[in-house]
Amino acid sequence: MDYSTSPISDTPAPPPAASPVSGKAVRPGDRIFLGLSRGSGIALLVIMAAIAAFLTYRSVLAISGDKSNFFTTLDWNATGTEPKFGIAVLAFGTVVSSLVAMLLAVPVAVGIALFISHYAPRKLASPLGYVIDLLAAVPSIVYGLWGALFLVPHLGGLYGWLNDYLGWTGLFSYSNGAARSLFTVGILLAIMILPIVTSVSREVFLQVPRMHEEAALALGATRWEVIRMSVLPFGRSGVISASMLGLGRALGETMAVATVLSPSFLISASLLDPGGGTFAQNIASKFSEADTFGQDALIASGLVLFVITLLVNGAARLIIARRKEYSGASS
Repeated sequence: MDYSTSPISDTPAPPPAASPVSGKAVRPGDRIFLGLSRGSGIALLVIMAAIAAFLTYRSVLAISGDKSNFFTTLDWNATGTEPKFGIAVLAFGTVVSSLVAMLLAVPVAVGIALFISHYAPRKLASPLGYVIDLLAAVPSIVYGLWGALFLVPHLGGLYGWLNDYLGWTGLFSYSNGAARSLFTVGILLAIMILPIVTSVSREVFLQVPRMHEEAALALGATRWEVIRMSVLPFGRSGVISASMLGLGRALGETMAVATVLSPSFLISASLLDPGGGTFAQNIASKFSEADTFGQDALIASGLVLFVITLLVNGAARLIIARRKEYSGASS
């Protein structure tokens, strides 16, 4: 047989294209996935920039027509020829209610996550984790209705107790009014963010390397010492991330807060006094009846909430980056 006339060419096939990241050969499917991933990231940045630009443009229109100080005015009157409105009360209410929610929810959530991951029997841990996950799927309006119809009428006893023993601080003085205050909002928000913080913290604690725990037990550590020396340091950054997710929901919660809170543009030293307001609640309650300028004013307050959320998430990233070397996990 004459091999010189064979149709098979001696020229080697061209190698696959090299990856721009690692320099290794990459298949067409990998290139497509890389392009889709990169495009998704760019699209996200473009959407965020578009939202920021829209909020900034409408906010400038409103603030330029405000006849008072936008940051310090304790009133919201965006109608008429002399509109005067400010975000002082809204910023105070949003921050205070969110802080109350975090102080109540995070310790309980971490405790539940530790119980499910390291203390509860397997037959109990799985159903309990499933129930916690289900709580995260409950709509906000359902929480709001429960808060208005059940939580508010039953908080009088707690408010009276706080007034009797902690009323001297000024933070918990109570005048026997309706329990529609920022503290009630904080309790409701704590219940709402509890499933989120618990679920994420539980998954982080379950990722702790088994050999770390076994090494601590071999040295004679108790169960709590194992958690304190191995589990909590490893999961610290994850707990911070979970807390920031919960805080993000607390800052932007709308319907539940609007259902429970009795809004008024007053700043009170007591957490138990009715009144106050939040950014999201104020936008939801006033947007439908506002004219074009009033909508611009509400959008300006939304821009402030947008900036606060970005700052909170940025601070969380900085904390996680600083503590990741102690967690035992890389980013």
